[in-house]
Amino acid sequence: MTHRAQPVRSAWLGSAQLSSEPSTATCRMASMETAAEHERILREIESTDTNCIGPTLRSVYDGQEHGLFMEKLDVRIRNHDREIEKMCNHHFQGFVDSITELLKVRGEAQKLKSQVTETNRRLQDDGKVLITSMEELKQCRVQQRNIATTIDKLSHCLPVLEMYSRLQEQMRAKRYYPALRTLEQLEQTCLPRAGQYRFCSIMAENIPKLRTQIRDTAMTQLRDFLESIRKHSEKIGETAIKQAQLQRSLDSSVATQPRALFGRRGRKEAAAAATGTGTDSDGQGGSPVSEQDSGILDVEDEEEDDEVPGAHDLVDFSPVYRCLHIYTVLGLRDVFENYYRKQRRKQARLVLQPHSNMHETLEGYRRYFNQIVGFFVVEDHVLHTTQGLVNRAYVEELWELALSKIVAALRTHSSYCDDPDLVLDLKNLIVLFADTLQGYGFPVSQLFDMLLEMREQYGEILLKKWNITFRQVLDQDNYSPIPVSTEQEYRHYTSQFPLQDPELDKLPFPKKLPFSEFVPKVYCQLKEFIYACLKYSEDLHLSSTEVDDMIRKSTNLLLTRTLSHCLQYAIKKKNVGLAELVQVIINTTHLEQSCHFLEEFISNITNVPPDTVNATKLYGTSTFKDARHAAEAEIYTSLNAKIDQFLQLADYDWLAAVQGGGTLTASDYLIDLIAFLKSTFSVFTNLPGKVAQTACMSACKHISTSLMQLLLDPEVRQISMGALHQLNTDVKECESFARAGPVAGFQGDTLLLAFSDLRQLLELFTQWDWSTYLADYGKPTCKYLRVNPHTALALLEKMKEMSRKNNVFAQFRKTDRDRQKLIDTVIKQLRNLIAQHHT
Repeated sequence: MTHRAQPVRSAWLGSAQLSSEPSTATCRMASMETAAEHERILREIESTDTNCIGPTLRSVYDGQEHGLFMEKLDVRIRNHDREIEKMCNHHFQGFVDSITELLKVRGEAQKLKSQVTETNRRLQDDGKVLITSMEELKQCRVQQRNIATTIDKLSHCLPVLEMYSRLQEQMRAKRYYPALRTLEQLEQTCLPRAGQYRFCSIMAENIPKLRTQIRDTAMTQLRDFLESIRKHSEKIGETAIKQAQLQRSLDSSVATQPRALFGRRGRKEAAAAATGTGTDSDGQGGSPVSEQDSGILDVEDEEEDDEVPGAHDLVDFSPVYRCLHIYTVLGLRDVFENYYRKQRRKQARLVLQPHSNMHETLEGYRRYFNQIVGFFVVEDHVLHTTQGLVNRAYVEELWELALSKIVAALRTHSSYCDDPDLVLDLKNLIVLFADTLQGYGFPVSQLFDMLLEMREQYGEILLKKWNITFRQVLDQDNYSPIPVSTEQEYRHYTSQFPLQDPELDKLPFPKKLPFSEFVPKVYCQLKEFIYACLKYSEDLHLSSTEVDDMIRKSTNLLLTRTLSHCLQYAIKKKNVGLAELVQVIINTTHLEQSCHFLEEFISNITNVPPDTVNATKLYGTSTFKDARHAAEAEIYTSLNAKIDQFLQLADYDWLAAVQGGGTLTASDYLIDLIAFLKSTFSVFTNLPGKVAQTACMSACKHISTSLMQLLLDPEVRQISMGALHQLNTDVKECESFARAGPVAGFQGDTLLLAFSDLRQLLELFTQWDWSTYLADYGKPTCKYLRVNPHTALALLEKMKEMSRKNNVFAQFRKTDRDRQKLIDTVIKQLRNLIAQHHT
């Protein structure tokens, strides 16, 4: 109403010209709208649930005409009351008539009730006997039905009880595989037929527990088996290796059954057992093998047989088969396979871990190999007697892992070994180990490759051993020819060394062999080394050519490195006399001549002809030649050193005056030196001619050079002519020694050439023949061809110094002044000569 009145009021205020008549019409319209709104609200109240009437009433009280609405509401209530009253008045008569009829029916109903009650009493009295009979009949029928039901249920329950009793007996007897079969039949066949009984429920509840018990017991037995296998792998491997060794010793023509290691039981029998074809005494299917708990059988007390017991004689694999079949029945085969493989991998890692001190003894290696062979023998047997517990891929993967670890361990531990006998025994053990596993189908080429690698190490160890042996032989040798007084002694030495000397054979006893003791000893040691190399090459599946090449290369190393160093050591060591060096040359000469016998010896033991194409040749000839050359050089060095010792005794008076009369004699030191050389060269008679000649020539040259150095020594500032005459006398003594031919083989005066430089120089000064020297210098026919102008100049300078000091006191003597002038003139001419030929 408010919103409608507001525009009306605005309109009235806005226009003063509006009349009162339109205002009355507007009020009438507003009253009509209010009445219509109240009517709508009343209808809504009549037709709406009382729970939802709140908003409707709120709209009334929100407005300003609620008094008018209450009036309309009272009017509407009064109208409804009048309508109710009219309706009640219209139906009242019918209600009174109905009550009257109902009272009449009540009487009739009382009569009917009395009749029914009487009829029921009579009926009850008449049916009591019948009811008693019917009750008795009903009871009989119930008992009959119960008996039939009981018989039927018992027929289903008795097999359950019998089977459960059998199950308990099998469990007590630890026959778990048939127990599991019985359990399966009980659960799947008997219990469903028996029905729902308490004992059946108890049995049904116990079935998972029994399965778990069987599974756990089988697993416990398997763990015990695995633990026993781990502890007894060494015994199994030892047995396998013994049998492999026995088979190797048999004649190759004898046919052997494959995989005979499993003893007298055939693989077919084991496979049949593994598939569980046997039945137990109860006829329900049994364990694939014996139901007795066992792992390693006790064979220690068995009587020894000709046949080595096989792995199956040592090991009872029934726990593995039993557990495998139990887990297969339980549907847990994958779980079992994974567990078995995981545990065996762990054991493999333990087996493949060598002891830290394994390299100290052969027994350590043997135990290591026995454990590995035992492990893989068991795996091979399981592979061939079970269906899929382990497969070929798994075994090959395990073997690849093992092979890499074995090779690494052997490389590491064998590197610590320095005993050739131990290395050789280890090699034989590895070969036997490889042959054993190869018999089971495992690839072992890496092991043989490693043995070839160890061959290098073995060779180095042999070289070290023979180095010590050669040094002992050389140190213990007396470097004297071997005296033999009987034919037996002679044969003894010639059997050790191939001496071929017909002239020596003709000589009567006693006689001497040209070489010393170390020649036959070294030759025998060379043969022993070759035998040692041959021993290592055996059973490595190498061809004769490969063995021959291997032996020859090793022997070459022995000759060129070990023996050569030992000979050098013997030659270069201190306090080695010339006689010893001479004997070394003689010895090496004979050893050099024996090299072709070593070639034949190697060819004989390897059956490879020495002239085979690409065959390695022995370097013995060059080795002994080098040693002989070193001994020769040492002879020359020692001889020169001895000469130096004598020359150190030289005590020349460089200021001596020229003697007027008498003959000069050689110096004492030189006489002693020549006597020493004569005695020394007498020992050289057994040396090759060139060696003795070279030694003699070297000694003479060294004497000549040393005397020249004495003349030109810077510390000697003055030299007199008398000193030159004394030195000339000593040189003549040396030339006399050379002319006497201390060593045979020189042609003419060849040895005198060693003193030619000194001879020409001394003649030039003693004869003072400078005119000839200066005139013929540079010509091939010059008398003083070997005199170097520098040497002559240096010597003249020393003589000039001597003359200058003498002239201080004799400057008024004409001869001395003339000689001084002559020396100065010659010096000037020599300097000009040097300048002309060097510009």
